[in-house]
Amino acid sequence: NSRGTSCLLKDSIPITEFSASGPFEGHDLLRRGFTSVKNELLPSHPLELSEKNFQLNQDKTNFATLRNIQGLHAPLKMQMEFRAVKQVQRLPFLHSSNIALDTLRGNDECISFEDILNDPSQSEVMGEPHMMMEYKLGLL
Repeated sequence: NSRGTSCLLKDSIPITEFSASGPFEGHDLLRRGFTSVKNELLPSHPLELSEKNFQLNQDKTNFATLRNIQGLHAPLKMQMEFRAVKQVQRLPFLHSSNIALDTLRGNDECISFEDILNDPSQSEVMGEPHMMMEYKLGLL
């Protein structure tokens, strides 16, 4: 057979066509988690948005300072290292601590709020391992 397995998978009917769509679509708890009205509301305090974007703002400031001191290559190298470290994670159904990213940022030696009480957005999600891996690999 001259057609490879990629052609066979390409010609197959995607499962998404069989799922319901529109206003009566069922919520998929396995892939999307529980729905929360709190996430859809506006920030209740003016500083809440600033706190959510704290790490992003701190990274931008550090990159700008690094560029002014060492030149353009330094922040580009750091961004490349951040991107490479973010790609290394555990399986989708296991929580990843991202210790390498914390080490690059210099947060590995300090104890913060997230270390004790954890961020609710990074809570552990344990689902069906086979289903979650197939979804991540694009087989579902």
